[in-house]
Amino acid sequence: MFSHVTVGSNDLERAGQFYDAVLLPLGLRRRVVEPDGGPEALCWVGKSPYPRFYVYAPFDGQAAAPGNGAMLAFIAPSKDAVIEAHTAGLAAGGRDEGAPGLRPHYAPDYFGAYLRDPDGNKVHLVFRAALLT
Repeated sequence: MFSHVTVGSNDLERAGQFYDAVLLPLGLRRRVVEPDGGPEALCWVGKSPYPRFYVYAPFDGQAAAPGNGAMLAFIAPSKDAVIEAHTAGLAAGGRDEGAPGLRPHYAPDYFGAYLRDPDGNKVHLVFRAALLT
């Protein structure tokens, strides 16, 4: 459905440390972004080259700001991966927005966690056994 999702950052090095910590336990890896004359960027992918997740310095040169009501949600391969990614994200400069745990009001098997990246973007980590079948 998606080609890619992008968020802005005011500090790509810090954002890279945060997203490496959060996304590696989910099975995503950093991909090299070749310079194309635009702003600097970082990228993560799964087993396929798409969809991609990017973090960019804003193209317009203005400060990056999180979207009000916007959230990134990443599928985790297990409950343990949600816990590991959340813990690693906090250690890499993220802020807690909801500890790992069951969220039965979404679905009986819905296990998730929420945090903010160092730029304030909201990140959701979710495992659902039903998605594995």
